[in-house]
This record gives sequence, structure tokens and C-alpha cells, in this order.
Amino acid sequence: MIKVIDLHKTFKLYRSPSDRLKEIVTRRKYCQEFSALKGISFEVQAGETLGVVGQNGAGKSTLLKILAGVLLPDSGSVEINGKITGLLELGTGFNPEFSGLQNIYLNGTLLGMSKEEIRSKLEQIVAFTELDEFIERPLKTYSSGMVMRLAFAIAIHADPQAFVVDEALSVGDAYFQQKCMDRIKQFKQQGGSIIFVSHDMNAVKVICDNALLLDHGFVVERGTPDRVIDTYNFLLAKKSKGEEVRFQPHTCGEARSYGNFKVQISEVHLLNELGVDAEHFVSGTACAMTMILKANGNVDNLTVGILIRDRFGQDIFGTNTHHLNLPISLKNGEKCQVKYLIRELNLGPGKYTLTVAAHKSETHIQDCYQWIDVMKTFEVTRSSDFAFVGLSKLKPDVNIKSL
Repeated sequence: MIKVIDLHKTFKLYRSPSDRLKEIVTRRKYCQEFSALKGISFEVQAGETLGVVGQNGAGKSTLLKILAGVLLPDSGSVEINGKITGLLELGTGFNPEFSGLQNIYLNGTLLGMSKEEIRSKLEQIVAFTELDEFIERPLKTYSSGMVMRLAFAIAIHADPQAFVVDEALSVGDAYFQQKCMDRIKQFKQQGGSIIFVSHDMNAVKVICDNALLLDHGFVVERGTPDRVIDTYNFLLAKKSKGEEVRFQPHTCGEARSYGNFKVQISEVHLLNELGVDAEHFVSGTACAMTMILKANGNVDNLTVGILIRDRFGQDIFGTNTHHLNLPISLKNGEKCQVKYLIRELNLGPGKYTLTVAAHKSETHIQDCYQWIDVMKTFEVTRSSDFAFVGLSKLKPDVNIKSL
């Protein structure tokens, strides 16, 4: 199992090596900072595959390098039960002057395998690569596809409990890609956790149980592969047409926002049973979510939705005004307030987030006006009536009688 909580990573970019020295000596800033990851959280259960998609520069490779231990995060935590291996950038952990056979020992050692373990699995690794006649030749004579074969074979035979796969898999030929996919499915069936990064949307749909969409270091969508890929395609289509789809931090804490902003969400309030802004709620008490929206043009069939997630980013509850048969129309410059009243917040004790959205019709795929992820964070504490565990307070009636 893999748990990632509030992961942040920033890189310092220098114009020249001397600027790095100047910064140390003068204690003045000579770099530009690039935030690759901004508050990433998710959980991957045993036997589950999580797909990570996004455009180049979204933060996918940085995330995988942190999971694999190649990079350290600036803040946040990563919890992994057991060994994690994977297929990252081609050449990572290899020496081009060494032969393929020598690199099996080198890379296997870096992955935590002992010499005895490597020796016992050497025949299986070489057989899987199908590089028998090349295994004694220097790695620098290998094609990128051959390097990928060697890297994948070593990683999958290291007996990991978690496996990460980057785009390096795409350089292989169709036959070996299929062989790798079959082995990944077998690993999953045996209870392994997998994080799969790819631009091949069909592969994401086939292999993954859930998916994340990253953009500029933010998680802008999560859920089923179909849902995430629909959002990804929507964003790509809008950008290819030159339409405005902005991704930006919001004015509230960790919140991040995207959309075309034909309708803007200017205020969001999370209120307790007394109607006061709050961040702490007792399980089972009333709460309300209010949103103020402004139209930057005439808008028909406006939908306003809410989504509650737990601290690992899993969807707990979500709905919108379309599903509740409450269509909204606004003229240019008009404002409206949408209020969701939850008479009993029957959630288990823990930390949660509130995401809000304004879009057209049933989902945000057709026309997303504004989506604000993690607009509010709040905590639910145990009620005094009875103790329970889990995410839902079901309030059972219990009858006991003598027999």
C-alpha cells in the first residue's frame, strides 16, 4: 500500500553554476524557483493500480522519483509498505560501460537485492529480457528498447510490494510492451500496488482502477480512469482551440482553480449549526456550504456542485444542482447564492476537504466555468451519543432480546 500526504517539491533553477556559488556566499537569491508538486495526496491499496496523467511538465516524473527514493520532498510524507521498484527514466541506475550482465548486478544491488538473490534469479531475468546474445555486450551498444527490457526485467524480479512505471515503457516494441503489461497485471493480481504514468490513455483505462490528472503540480481531477481522461481530453481540446483554461492558486489556502471563468465563484463559506464559519464539526450535527457566484456573460443551465473528500483524496460524497433538478440561469454581471444544507453531517472522525464547481449541464466535461479543488478543509470529531469507526455514521437501531 502507498500513502502520499500533502507532498510538495520545489526546484531552484540557476542560469549558470556560478550563480549557485554567489547565492551561498552573498546569501542573495540568484535563482528562479519552480514548484513541481503542490500538495499532492492520494492512497493506493494493495492490488490496486493508480494511473497518473497530464501534460509534459505537470509533475508526473517528479512524483515517481520521490516515490522511488531518487528525490526527497520539501514537505509532506510518503508511506510505502515494503519495497518499491520501478521503471523510471532509461539509464537510471546503469553504467553504459558495463555489460548487460554486469548491469544486472549493479542495478539489482541498487534496488536492494543481495548478490545471492541476483544470482538465483539471473537466469529468469535474462530469459525475460530475451537478450541472451547481447547480455555480454556493453550497455552503450544497446538500443533504448533493449535498455528498457533490461530495466523492467530487473525491477519486476526484485520482488517489490509496490511498482512505479513511467513513460520509459513506451520505447519498447509492441511485443515486449504486451509482455510487460501481462506481467504488470500478474503483479497486481498477487496484491502489488502500482502507479502507472502514461500518455497512452487506452493503457490507463485497461490497467488502472483509479487515476489522477496533474497540471502545473496540482491534482486537478481524480476518480475513475474514464472520468479523469474525459477531463484531460476536455482541457487539451480547449487549449488546442486557443480557448482560455486557466490553472491558478485560489485565495484560500491550498485551493487550486481551473476553468474558462464564464462564471466565477467569489466566496465559499462552510458554516456550523449556528451559521458561523467553522473548521471543526461534531459528527451528526448540521452544517451548510454557501457559494456566491458571478456571471461574466449570459449563462443558461448553470450547475453548481460540491464534493467532499477524505485526507487521502477519496471521494466521500458529491452532488450538484443538475442532479437535484435545480437549474440556474444568470445574465451578464448577475450574482447568486447557492446554499447546500446538510442536516446531519454523518461522517466519521477525521480530516476532510471541500471542492466546489460551476459548470454547464450534468458534468464539468462539456463546459467547465470554474473548478476549485480543496476550497475548504475541515475536521469532524466524535459525537457523544455513541462511538463508531469508519467514514459513515449509520445510526443503527439495535434490539436485544432473550431467547
